[in-house]
Amino acid sequence: MSANQPTNDRFPIVGIGASAGGLEALDELLGHLPADTGMAFVIVTHQHPSHASLLPELLSRETQMVVSEAVGGIRVVPNHVYVGTPGGHLAIINGTLQRMETGGDSSPRLPIDYFFRSLAADQKEHAICIVLSGTGTDGTLGLRAIKGATGMAIVQQSQSAKYAGMPSSAEATGLADYVLPPAEMPAKLVAYAQGPYLRGDRFASESSDAALAVPIVLESIGKILVLLRDRLGHDFSGYKPNTIRRRIERRMNIHQLTDPRDYIRYLQANPHEIDALFKELLISVTSFFRDPQSWEMLAAKPLPELIGSRPDDTTLRAWVPGCATGEEVYTLAIVMRECAEQMERHFATQVFGTDLDSTAIESARRGCFPAGISNDVSSERLQRWFTQEENTFVLRREIREMAIFAPQNLIKDPPFTKLDIIACRNLLIYLDADLQKRLIPVFHYALKPGGLLFLGSSETIFNTVREPLLVLDENLNIDSANHYFYDSFRVGAEEVLGRSLAEVSCGAWNVPELLETLEKILSRNTTLEDFVFVHESANHGPQKYMLNARRLGDPLFLEKRILLAMHEVA
Repeated sequence: MSANQPTNDRFPIVGIGASAGGLEALDELLGHLPADTGMAFVIVTHQHPSHASLLPELLSRETQMVVSEAVGGIRVVPNHVYVGTPGGHLAIINGTLQRMETGGDSSPRLPIDYFFRSLAADQKEHAICIVLSGTGTDGTLGLRAIKGATGMAIVQQSQSAKYAGMPSSAEATGLADYVLPPAEMPAKLVAYAQGPYLRGDRFASESSDAALAVPIVLESIGKILVLLRDRLGHDFSGYKPNTIRRRIERRMNIHQLTDPRDYIRYLQANPHEIDALFKELLISVTSFFRDPQSWEMLAAKPLPELIGSRPDDTTLRAWVPGCATGEEVYTLAIVMRECAEQMERHFATQVFGTDLDSTAIESARRGCFPAGISNDVSSERLQRWFTQEENTFVLRREIREMAIFAPQNLIKDPPFTKLDIIACRNLLIYLDADLQKRLIPVFHYALKPGGLLFLGSSETIFNTVREPLLVLDENLNIDSANHYFYDSFRVGAEEVLGRSLAEVSCGAWNVPELLETLEKILSRNTTLEDFVFVHESANHGPQKYMLNARRLGDPLFLEKRILLAMHEVA
């Protein structure tokens, strides 16, 4: 193994996207790359399906690395260059390339976006993308996916590109780690790959004493959070520590810094790096109709039930906190409009989208998206709800007017109220358990009776909220319980799961008023608010709880379910 290769089994895989004018940029990039970087390179270009490609032969003249066609089923190995062939799309799974047939010609062919997104899903932080010369916007959404997976992105400097469309679009995201001419990219690539971030090393420290290293790291992270708060007014201390730490480590790796105290000094001397770290912490994986099955389930039952329960003269109100660049907001607006039309109901509709990032909010307001959204939005919906302008799709006015965007700090700013729907699928996974615990009551307060709470992963919340939680089925049998329920009431899963709530703990929950109220939640979509419940325990005496419950609007549950939350009071 070369001294330049990573010491662990994983290695960086670099996706390179190029189109018109890209051959010159590829020659320059490969001509300056060492042959033993320990990285693999996959080149995706725009080529006519009926033309035989001479690209592998041409590029092999510029590098000592092995250059071969990206044949389906081939496993990617370091120090090799793989060149996508004309026709179809290229994907990667478990480090193995796959050739995917494309559908009809109704949607733009965007092979670069397709591969970058596949690379992000497969390689996570080991994914690197490079956007070179080309027209259009292909590669922009793929770059977003790479950064959302904590990978790295390089974009060709527009002045050095023969055609600046692709690089300019990618650079406009504000997410590129480096914007460089091709000849300067290899040095940054090699330095990044050899840094501690991809090796899985922990923060380095000037102290040789391991006992001192942890306090130094913790103190440094605290100081970095202070710098963020002082410059931007936002407190990230409630984010999950590992999320904060890994994103700080990635920014340090960009600047070839190994000691967090050096990074603090760099932040103080270069305030623009604080802005870059802020965007790093806010990166969310968002797209139109993300997790399509969930949207289908929402439209199949919970949303029609909600619409059917509202009078004709009402205004339907929805809120998407942590909306980023607005794809989730517009998706919800489209689904609500389609559902209302199918039911022949006519409502005024408001969908509020909020985010900490004011730049993202401005982008969301424009309602203009790269052509790559055709990978997520059906051709029927593109035709119905969008107009195409060159290499972008713009939401039609009737959908844009449903969406209202505003900057908001969810933790300290007041929430929206009297809402019919809250869709929070991009935010809670990044927050620690204490902050999640604070936000769930906020959402409960903001929703009208019978409103829907649409979460990306109910298990994420269910198992991290530090209070007892139950999910009950339509017969009031216990479908699932979190760890805090088992610990608080000193019962095991075998005593709880599948059993009627009235039978658990020797009938301690067999309270007629409680059971009747829960039945009404199922039949009438009402709520339970601050119900006082005293749990009698032979060994530990009475325990007093406040119970709150509502019917689940999470489309992961096709049948009716109840979320029952409880808070112990002294």
